[in-house]
Amino acid sequence: MTQVSHQQWGEVPGQGRVDLWLLQTSQVQVEILTLGATIKSLSSRGKDGQMADVVLGYDNLEGYLCDKRYLGATVGRVANRIAKGHFILDGKQYQLDINNGPNALHGGLRGFNKVIWFATALEDGVQLSLTSPDGDQGYPGEVHVSVSYTLRADTLTVEYQAKSNKTTPINLTNHSYFNLAGQDATDIYDHQVCISAQSYLPVDSTSIPTGESRGVEGTPFDLRKPVLIGPRLQQVPSPGFDHNFCLSFPGDPWKMRLAARVCHPDSGRVLEVRTSQPGVQFYTANYLDGSFVGKDGARYGKHSSFCLETQNWPDAVNQVSFPDCLLRRGEDYRHVTSFTLTTQ
Repeated sequence: MTQVSHQQWGEVPGQGRVDLWLLQTSQVQVEILTLGATIKSLSSRGKDGQMADVVLGYDNLEGYLCDKRYLGATVGRVANRIAKGHFILDGKQYQLDINNGPNALHGGLRGFNKVIWFATALEDGVQLSLTSPDGDQGYPGEVHVSVSYTLRADTLTVEYQAKSNKTTPINLTNHSYFNLAGQDATDIYDHQVCISAQSYLPVDSTSIPTGESRGVEGTPFDLRKPVLIGPRLQQVPSPGFDHNFCLSFPGDPWKMRLAARVCHPDSGRVLEVRTSQPGVQFYTANYLDGSFVGKDGARYGKHSSFCLETQNWPDAVNQVSFPDCLLRRGEDYRHVTSFTLTTQ
Protein backbone atom coordinates (compact mmCIF):
# COMPACT_ATOMS: atom_id res chain seq x y z
CA MET A 1 0.00 0.00 0.00
CA THR A 2 1.42 3.36 -1.05
CA GLN A 3 0.56 6.51 0.86
CA VAL A 4 0.38 9.61 -1.35
CA SER A 5 0.16 13.16 0.01
CA HIS A 6 1.26 16.65 -0.96
CA GLN A 7 1.73 20.13 0.47
CA GLN A 8 2.92 23.54 -0.62
CA TRP A 9 6.69 23.82 -0.31
CA GLY A 10 7.36 27.32 -1.60
CA GLU A 11 6.62 29.89 -4.26
CA VAL A 12 8.59 31.21 -7.22
CA PRO A 13 7.86 34.89 -7.96
CA GLY A 14 6.20 35.22 -11.34
CA GLN A 15 5.75 31.45 -11.75
CA GLY A 16 3.62 30.25 -8.85
CA ARG A 17 3.62 27.76 -6.01
CA VAL A 18 5.87 24.73 -5.74
CA ASP A 19 4.40 21.62 -4.16
CA LEU A 20 6.11 18.66 -2.56
CA TRP A 21 4.57 15.22 -3.13
CA LEU A 22 5.34 12.38 -0.72
CA LEU A 23 5.07 8.75 -1.84
CA GLN A 24 5.65 6.21 0.92
CA THR A 25 5.67 2.45 1.47
CA SER A 26 7.15 0.44 4.32
CA GLN A 27 10.38 0.03 2.34
CA VAL A 28 10.87 3.29 0.42
CA GLN A 29 9.95 6.95 0.71
CA VAL A 30 10.30 9.50 -2.10
CA GLU A 31 9.72 13.26 -2.17
CA ILE A 32 9.01 14.90 -5.52
CA LEU A 33 8.91 18.62 -6.29
CA THR A 34 6.73 20.18 -8.96
CA LEU A 35 9.71 22.44 -9.75
CA GLY A 36 11.63 20.50 -12.38
CA ALA A 37 9.67 17.29 -11.66
CA THR A 38 12.55 16.78 -9.24
CA ILE A 39 13.29 13.86 -6.93
CA LYS A 40 14.15 15.77 -3.75
CA SER A 41 14.75 12.71 -1.60
CA LEU A 42 14.70 8.93 -1.92
CA SER A 43 15.01 7.00 1.32
CA SER A 44 15.41 3.27 1.85
CA ARG A 45 16.40 0.87 4.61
CA GLY A 46 19.88 -0.53 5.10
CA LYS A 47 20.69 -3.93 6.53
CA ASP A 48 20.47 -2.35 10.00
CA GLY A 49 16.82 -1.50 9.29
CA GLN A 50 17.44 2.25 9.39
CA MET A 51 16.16 4.59 6.68
CA ALA A 52 18.61 6.89 4.88
CA ASP A 53 18.16 9.41 2.09
CA VAL A 54 20.33 8.27 -0.84
CA VAL A 55 19.98 11.18 -3.32
CA LEU A 56 21.66 14.58 -3.21
CA GLY A 57 19.58 17.74 -3.03
CA TYR A 58 18.73 20.90 -1.11
CA ASP A 59 16.78 21.77 2.02
CA ASN A 60 15.13 24.83 0.49
CA LEU A 61 13.65 26.15 -2.73
CA GLU A 62 16.44 28.68 -3.24
CA GLY A 63 18.91 25.82 -3.60
CA TYR A 64 16.98 24.35 -6.51
CA LEU A 65 16.42 27.72 -8.17
CA CYS A 66 20.18 28.41 -8.11
CA ASP A 67 21.25 24.84 -8.87
CA LYS A 68 23.47 24.36 -11.94
CA ARG A 69 24.13 20.62 -11.51
CA TYR A 70 20.57 19.31 -12.11
CA LEU A 71 20.31 17.59 -8.72
CA GLY A 72 17.35 15.19 -8.93
CA ALA A 73 15.77 17.04 -11.86
CA THR A 74 13.93 15.93 -14.96
CA VAL A 75 16.04 17.26 -17.82
CA GLY A 76 14.85 18.08 -21.33
CA ARG A 77 13.86 18.84 -24.02
CA VAL A 78 17.09 16.96 -24.85
CA ALA A 79 19.19 15.45 -22.09
CA ASN A 80 22.97 15.30 -22.40
CA ARG A 81 25.01 17.22 -24.98
CA ILE A 82 24.35 18.47 -28.51
CA ALA A 83 27.55 19.34 -30.33
CA LYS A 84 27.94 23.12 -30.63
CA GLY A 85 24.21 23.44 -29.89
CA HIS A 86 23.54 22.97 -33.57
CA PHE A 87 21.50 20.59 -35.71
CA ILE A 88 19.74 20.50 -39.08
CA LEU A 89 16.16 19.25 -39.35
CA ASP A 90 14.13 19.08 -42.56
CA GLY A 91 16.70 21.31 -44.23
CA LYS A 92 16.49 24.02 -41.57
CA GLN A 93 19.36 24.89 -39.24
CA TYR A 94 18.72 25.30 -35.52
CA GLN A 95 21.06 26.99 -33.06
CA LEU A 96 20.56 26.39 -29.35
CA ASP A 97 22.06 28.30 -26.44
CA ILE A 98 25.56 27.14 -25.49
CA ASN A 99 25.78 26.28 -21.79
CA ASN A 100 28.51 23.60 -21.48
CA GLY A 101 31.84 24.57 -23.03
CA PRO A 102 31.12 24.77 -26.78
CA ASN A 103 27.99 22.59 -26.50
CA ALA A 104 24.34 22.68 -25.44
CA LEU A 105 23.52 20.59 -22.36
CA HIS A 106 20.30 19.26 -20.78
CA GLY A 107 17.81 21.42 -22.64
CA GLY A 108 19.37 24.85 -22.44
CA LEU A 109 19.68 27.82 -20.11
CA ARG A 110 16.11 27.32 -18.85
CA GLY A 111 15.33 23.70 -19.44
CA PHE A 112 12.59 21.57 -17.94
CA ASN A 113 14.45 21.52 -14.59
CA LYS A 114 13.60 25.20 -14.03
CA VAL A 115 9.89 25.00 -14.87
CA ILE A 116 6.98 24.38 -12.47
CA TRP A 117 5.06 21.31 -13.67
CA PHE A 118 1.32 20.71 -13.18
CA ALA A 119 0.63 17.82 -10.80
CA THR A 120 -2.21 15.28 -10.83
CA ALA A 121 -2.62 12.48 -8.30
CA LEU A 122 -2.33 8.89 -9.52
CA GLU A 123 -2.96 5.62 -7.78
CA ASP A 124 0.35 5.05 -5.94
CA GLY A 125 1.92 8.20 -7.33
CA VAL A 126 1.77 11.51 -9.16
CA GLN A 127 1.82 12.67 -12.78
CA LEU A 128 3.60 15.92 -13.66
CA SER A 129 2.97 17.66 -16.98
CA LEU A 130 3.97 20.76 -18.92
CA THR A 131 3.68 22.37 -22.34
CA SER A 132 6.91 23.48 -23.99
CA PRO A 133 6.08 26.15 -26.60
CA ASP A 134 7.35 26.20 -30.17
CA GLY A 135 10.81 27.74 -30.12
CA ASP A 136 11.43 26.98 -26.43
CA GLN A 137 15.22 27.20 -25.90
CA GLY A 138 15.53 27.12 -29.70
CA TYR A 139 13.74 23.81 -30.29
CA PRO A 140 10.97 23.48 -32.91
CA GLY A 141 7.40 22.42 -32.14
CA GLU A 142 4.97 22.73 -29.27
CA VAL A 143 5.55 19.69 -27.08
CA HIS A 144 3.24 18.28 -24.40
CA VAL A 145 5.23 16.31 -21.84
CA SER A 146 4.32 14.21 -18.83
CA VAL A 147 6.38 12.34 -16.24
CA SER A 148 4.62 9.85 -13.95
CA TYR A 149 6.18 8.67 -10.70
CA THR A 150 4.64 5.58 -9.09
CA LEU A 151 5.92 3.79 -6.01
CA ARG A 152 5.02 0.19 -5.31
CA ALA A 153 6.78 -1.75 -2.56
CA ASP A 154 10.52 -1.18 -3.15
CA THR A 155 10.33 0.13 -6.74
CA LEU A 156 9.96 3.68 -8.04
CA THR A 157 8.83 3.66 -11.68
CA VAL A 158 9.18 6.71 -13.91
CA GLU A 159 7.22 6.89 -17.18
CA TYR A 160 7.94 9.65 -19.70
CA GLN A 161 5.50 10.60 -22.47
CA ALA A 162 5.41 13.39 -25.07
CA LYS A 163 3.65 14.59 -28.23
CA SER A 164 4.69 17.35 -30.62
CA ASN A 165 2.99 19.29 -33.43
CA LYS A 166 6.30 19.46 -35.35
CA THR A 167 9.26 17.15 -35.72
CA THR A 168 11.69 17.82 -32.86
CA PRO A 169 14.49 16.02 -31.03
CA ILE A 170 13.58 14.80 -27.57
CA ASN A 171 15.44 12.84 -24.92
CA LEU A 172 14.12 12.95 -21.36
CA THR A 173 15.77 11.57 -18.24
CA ASN A 174 16.11 12.03 -14.50
CA HIS A 175 19.37 13.40 -13.14
CA SER A 176 19.45 12.10 -9.56
CA TYR A 177 22.84 11.80 -7.86
CA PHE A 178 23.01 8.68 -5.67
CA ASN A 179 25.12 7.68 -2.70
CA LEU A 180 23.84 4.47 -1.12
CA ALA A 181 25.72 5.21 2.11
CA GLY A 182 23.56 8.32 2.48
CA GLN A 183 23.39 11.67 0.71
CA ASP A 184 25.94 13.22 3.09
CA ALA A 185 28.62 10.52 2.68
CA THR A 186 31.98 11.72 1.40
CA ASP A 187 32.45 9.57 -1.70
CA ILE A 188 31.37 6.46 -3.63
CA TYR A 189 34.72 4.68 -3.72
CA ASP A 190 33.34 1.79 -1.63
CA HIS A 191 30.38 1.15 -3.98
CA GLN A 192 30.33 -1.75 -6.43
CA VAL A 193 28.85 -1.12 -9.89
CA CYS A 194 27.73 -3.43 -12.68
CA ILE A 195 26.42 -2.11 -16.04
CA SER A 196 24.92 -4.52 -18.56
CA ALA A 197 26.56 -3.10 -21.68
CA GLN A 198 28.79 -4.71 -24.28
CA SER A 199 29.96 -1.34 -25.62
CA TYR A 200 30.25 2.34 -24.79
CA LEU A 201 30.68 5.62 -26.68
CA PRO A 202 34.16 7.20 -26.67
CA VAL A 203 34.05 11.00 -26.48
CA ASP A 204 36.16 13.95 -27.60
CA SER A 205 37.69 16.59 -25.34
CA THR A 206 34.29 18.31 -24.96
CA SER A 207 32.46 15.03 -24.07
CA ILE A 208 30.74 14.70 -27.46
CA PRO A 209 30.66 11.10 -28.81
CA THR A 210 33.11 10.54 -31.64
CA GLY A 211 30.55 8.44 -33.54
CA GLU A 212 32.25 5.15 -32.71
CA SER A 213 30.65 2.44 -30.54
CA ARG A 214 33.54 0.62 -28.89
CA GLY A 215 33.48 -2.76 -27.16
CA VAL A 216 34.13 -2.66 -23.42
CA GLU A 217 36.15 -5.87 -23.28
CA GLY A 218 39.72 -5.28 -22.16
CA THR A 219 39.04 -1.66 -21.18
CA PRO A 220 38.30 0.12 -17.87
CA PHE A 221 34.73 0.50 -19.20
CA ASP A 222 34.03 -3.22 -18.81
CA LEU A 223 31.54 -3.13 -15.95
CA ARG A 224 29.65 -6.28 -16.90
CA LYS A 225 30.74 -7.85 -13.63
CA PRO A 226 30.69 -5.95 -10.31
CA VAL A 227 33.72 -3.71 -9.81
CA LEU A 228 34.70 -1.42 -6.96
CA ILE A 229 34.30 2.17 -8.13
CA GLY A 230 37.30 3.67 -6.30
CA PRO A 231 40.06 1.58 -7.93
CA ARG A 232 38.32 1.66 -11.31
CA LEU A 233 38.22 5.47 -11.30
CA GLN A 234 42.02 5.44 -11.19
CA GLN A 235 42.05 3.57 -14.52
CA VAL A 236 39.60 5.68 -16.56
CA PRO A 237 40.56 8.98 -18.23
CA SER A 238 40.48 11.89 -15.80
CA PRO A 239 38.27 13.17 -14.24
CA GLY A 240 36.09 10.02 -14.15
CA PHE A 241 33.14 8.33 -15.80
CA ASP A 242 30.84 10.53 -17.91
CA HIS A 243 30.05 8.13 -20.73
CA ASN A 244 27.10 6.53 -22.45
CA PHE A 245 26.91 2.75 -22.09
CA CYS A 246 25.06 1.11 -24.97
CA LEU A 247 22.20 -1.09 -23.74
CA SER A 248 20.71 -1.62 -27.18
CA PHE A 249 21.32 -0.56 -30.76
CA PRO A 250 19.31 0.96 -33.64
CA GLY A 251 16.55 -1.43 -34.65
CA ASP A 252 16.45 -3.36 -31.37
CA PRO A 253 12.93 -4.05 -30.07
CA TRP A 254 11.45 -1.84 -27.33
CA LYS A 255 11.76 -3.68 -24.02
CA MET A 256 12.73 -3.18 -20.41
CA ARG A 257 16.31 -4.18 -19.64
CA LEU A 258 18.42 -4.36 -16.51
CA ALA A 259 20.76 -1.43 -17.09
CA ALA A 260 22.77 -1.30 -13.89
CA ARG A 261 23.16 -2.67 -10.39
CA VAL A 262 25.03 -0.82 -7.66
CA CYS A 263 25.58 -2.07 -4.13
CA HIS A 264 27.12 -0.61 -1.01
CA PRO A 265 28.41 -3.50 1.11
CA ASP A 266 28.66 -1.57 4.39
CA SER A 267 25.01 -0.46 4.45
CA GLY A 268 23.77 -3.45 2.44
CA ARG A 269 21.78 -1.19 0.10
CA VAL A 270 21.35 -2.29 -3.50
CA LEU A 271 20.04 -0.16 -6.39
CA GLU A 272 18.84 -1.83 -9.59
CA VAL A 273 17.95 0.31 -12.61
CA ARG A 274 15.83 -1.05 -15.46
CA THR A 275 14.89 0.90 -18.57
CA SER A 276 13.44 0.75 -22.07
CA GLN A 277 15.99 3.35 -23.24
CA PRO A 278 18.94 2.36 -25.47
CA GLY A 279 21.60 3.92 -23.24
CA VAL A 280 22.60 4.89 -19.74
CA GLN A 281 25.00 7.73 -18.95
CA PHE A 282 27.18 6.69 -16.01
CA TYR A 283 28.51 9.85 -14.35
CA THR A 284 30.61 9.96 -11.20
CA ALA A 285 29.99 13.57 -10.11
CA ASN A 286 33.31 14.69 -11.55
CA TYR A 287 32.42 18.39 -11.44
CA LEU A 288 30.98 18.71 -7.96
CA ASP A 289 33.55 20.60 -5.91
CA GLY A 290 32.06 21.14 -2.46
CA SER A 291 31.34 24.78 -3.18
CA PHE A 292 27.61 24.69 -2.36
CA VAL A 293 25.64 23.43 0.61
CA GLY A 294 23.16 20.58 0.20
CA LYS A 295 20.75 18.86 2.56
CA ASP A 296 21.62 18.89 6.26
CA GLY A 297 24.61 21.14 5.55
CA ALA A 298 26.40 18.54 3.41
CA ARG A 299 29.01 19.77 0.95
CA TYR A 300 29.02 17.62 -2.15
CA GLY A 301 32.51 17.08 -3.54
CA LYS A 302 34.05 15.31 -6.50
CA HIS A 303 33.03 11.63 -6.71
CA SER A 304 30.56 12.11 -3.84
CA SER A 305 27.83 10.37 -5.86
CA PHE A 306 26.94 8.74 -9.14
CA CYS A 307 24.24 9.23 -11.79
CA LEU A 308 22.62 6.59 -13.98
CA GLU A 309 20.85 8.70 -16.59
CA THR A 310 18.76 6.38 -18.77
CA GLN A 311 18.40 8.02 -22.17
CA ASN A 312 19.02 7.99 -25.89
CA TRP A 313 22.64 8.23 -27.00
CA PRO A 314 24.14 11.73 -26.68
CA ASP A 315 24.16 14.03 -29.75
CA ALA A 316 21.93 11.55 -31.60
CA VAL A 317 20.36 14.41 -33.58
CA ASN A 318 23.74 14.86 -35.29
CA GLN A 319 24.82 11.21 -35.49
CA VAL A 320 23.02 9.26 -38.21
CA SER A 321 24.21 5.86 -36.94
CA PHE A 322 22.76 6.44 -33.44
CA PRO A 323 19.20 5.50 -32.36
CA ASP A 324 16.63 7.95 -33.71
CA CYS A 325 15.84 10.78 -31.29
CA LEU A 326 13.21 12.58 -33.38
CA LEU A 327 9.58 12.89 -32.28
CA ARG A 328 7.34 13.49 -35.29
CA ARG A 329 3.86 14.97 -35.49
CA GLY A 330 1.27 12.32 -34.61
CA GLU A 331 3.78 10.02 -32.91
CA ASP A 332 3.97 9.16 -29.22
CA TYR A 333 7.19 9.38 -27.24
CA ARG A 334 7.25 6.96 -24.32
CA HIS A 335 9.84 5.26 -22.21
CA VAL A 336 10.00 3.76 -18.73
CA THR A 337 12.74 3.53 -16.09
CA SER A 338 12.50 1.87 -12.69
CA PHE A 339 14.65 2.18 -9.58
CA THR A 340 14.48 -0.74 -7.14
CA LEU A 341 16.05 -0.36 -3.69
CA THR A 342 16.70 -3.49 -1.63
CA THR A 343 19.28 -4.86 0.80
CA GLN A 344 21.67 -7.76 0.53
